[in-house]
Amino acid sequence: MSATVSFKVTSPVGPQPVTLSYARVGRGEPLLLLHGIGHHRQAWDPVVDILATEREVIAVDLPGFGASPALPGGLAHDLPTMSAALRALCEELELGRPHVAGNSLGGLLALELGRDRLVRSVTALSPAGFWTPGERRYAFAVLTGMRRIAERMPLPLVRRLARSSAGRAVLTSTIYARPGRRSAEAVVAETLALAGATGFTETLRAGTTVRFTDDVPGIPVTVAWGAKDRLLVPRQGVRAKQIIPRARLVRLPGCGHVPMNDDPALVARVILDGSR
Repeated sequence: MSATVSFKVTSPVGPQPVTLSYARVGRGEPLLLLHGIGHHRQAWDPVVDILATEREVIAVDLPGFGASPALPGGLAHDLPTMSAALRALCEELELGRPHVAGNSLGGLLALELGRDRLVRSVTALSPAGFWTPGERRYAFAVLTGMRRIAERMPLPLVRRLARSSAGRAVLTSTIYARPGRRSAEAVVAETLALAGATGFTETLRAGTTVRFTDDVPGIPVTVAWGAKDRLLVPRQGVRAKQIIPRARLVRLPGCGHVPMNDDPALVARVILDGSR
């Protein structure tokens, strides 16, 4: 069941209103799920039911993605502002210090929350921020290309492609190693989400100079990487382990950049094990 929550976030021009859309299900210790750039909270659907057997799961649409509107004019779509919005979300929903799992941009945000001691544990799936300048330029070029294609592709064509496994591969093989496993309805929805993401351009621009260079001491951290990640290559996981030496580094065989759909059981187990 989806809902929205609104709160104020500090800005250079005073407190500004922010509204986030989220879904909440399950029982147990709270677990916040954060998706990647251009995606929406439904990216987590393949694992939510498994996670909800042991956790209270809160999957959120980040500002300017999915059903969440972009940030107001006084707020930048940068990491400090996104982190402040997520901190306020946790306060409004009375989550205390939840566990957090994130993918790509969401993984980077999860690590930011962990570094600031705002969460109990972090599971980061192919997190952004461990790239070389060349790897970042490549990833951003691919993301920009995907966005342009999604914006320009007629909806009837998207629906027609999504009906076949080969067509789903055309639309999503950059992020999924097993695109045929994604349902037609989900592929159409996420293509529309990418095309309509009002925060995409500003968020991507804000990431131009981003690198994660700090340790995350004092809490359990898991960094997991799809062995077939074509967007953020797996060697970035080795760098993450060097920067966060106490982190558990997990390889996800047969998984791409968004691994939740490629192997839901494995990804759910990694998240649950990392949030004990």
